Amino acid sequence: MEKHQPGLMEADVKRQAAWKLKILILSWEFPPNIVGGLSRHVMGLSAQLVDHGHEVHVLTAGNSNLPPFEIMNGIIVHRVRPINENDDRFLSWVAGLNLAMAFKAEQLGEEIGFDIIHAHDWLVGAAGISLKEQLRIPLLTTIHATEHGRNNGIYTEMQQFIHEKEQQLIIESDQIIVCSEYMKEELCEVFAFQDERLTVIPNGVEPLKANIKVADIFPELIDKKYIFSIGRIVEEKGFETIIEAAATAKDKQQDIVFVIAGKGPMLKEYQNRVLKRGLECYVSFIGYVSDDQRNALIQDCELVVIPSLYEPFGIVVLESMALGKPTVVSNTGGMKGIIKHLQNGMLMVPGSPQSLLEQIEYLFNQPEKAKEIGIRGKQIVQSLYGWKRIAAETSRIMEDTLLNQRVNEKEQKGSAK
Repeated sequence: MEKHQPGLMEADVKRQAAWKLKILILSWEFPPNIVGGLSRHVMGLSAQLVDHGHEVHVLTAGNSNLPPFEIMNGIIVHRVRPINENDDRFLSWVAGLNLAMAFKAEQLGEEIGFDIIHAHDWLVGAAGISLKEQLRIPLLTTIHATEHGRNNGIYTEMQQFIHEKEQQLIIESDQIIVCSEYMKEELCEVFAFQDERLTVIPNGVEPLKANIKVADIFPELIDKKYIFSIGRIVEEKGFETIIEAAATAKDKQQDIVFVIAGKGPMLKEYQNRVLKRGLECYVSFIGYVSDDQRNALIQDCELVVIPSLYEPFGIVVLESMALGKPTVVSNTGGMKGIIKHLQNGMLMVPGSPQSLLEQIEYLFNQPEKAKEIGIRGKQIVQSLYGWKRIAAETSRIMEDTLLNQRVNEKEQKGSAK
């Protein structure tokens, strides 16, 4: 099982709530603007920090369709539009977002008096670093993934730029959180980073339930036994492995159907590839689905497959396990720290269609074992990956960061006398 901070006793949770911190969270995405798992992470964490008694402000990107200010589940949400929001160049858009964020946060800081900044990934790093200096408060950063990890190296000027921004954010942060031991090792290796400022706290998931039926939203799946997968449709998520597995299943005339949900830049290409290879009866890329639709698709499937080539954590694995489904994941990244083979899930060789099919066939041929694996997975999620527990650990890190700052300030004043 993934190593992370030991569970907190109830007394610890009560003690932390007494701090009543004013927290400024920076995230480029936040519901209903959902690009990947980061948005859900920030939402789940923020809501539980509010329940712990903290005042939580989330500063995020907005647009003409979203209100600049609203309160969601007790979270105070501020949205800013990038200075050059119509710029098609991504890095320019990010720069404009950071400028708008920094300007807005300075205004808010004068009124509110934040205690700590919590930045999520390099996309808000420039604003986080600037605000640390302007507001004179600590900067806590969660690194969710790295450019080096996503591309298995740094090869282009853009990748090098992002890599350097990540390094700058790591250097300037007072404390750093990563979601898995895998990510901790990656940061230490890629950035030559060995530091007591680094802490592992896993992602979390809320208790899930299916409020709608698949038959009502995808009637074409009625009476079909299908395997479900979901994620951002990009190369690193490994969906090409599913296409190749489907091609093998077709050659062997196996009755296997894959349903893949998600949006992303590779969606059209994968859909066209399925058509060209005549795999329409075996693979269906259905595009974006809502949370309720996702839950229904997981609930009614035979099993879930997450074939990622790179996955720092894999929150979708927890979502599948939370609904009691046997789950097959690549033996890589943070996922291999969650899944114990044949106990609470199944591990496949990353990028191997043959290995994927072997795990599927085993679960199909051992229905009782598959059910047992699903039940164990659900128990693990409930005991270790609830947002209440994770927010308590994060709150403790925030306390420690503030205490360290105060100690350092006293030492500096003492040495100046």
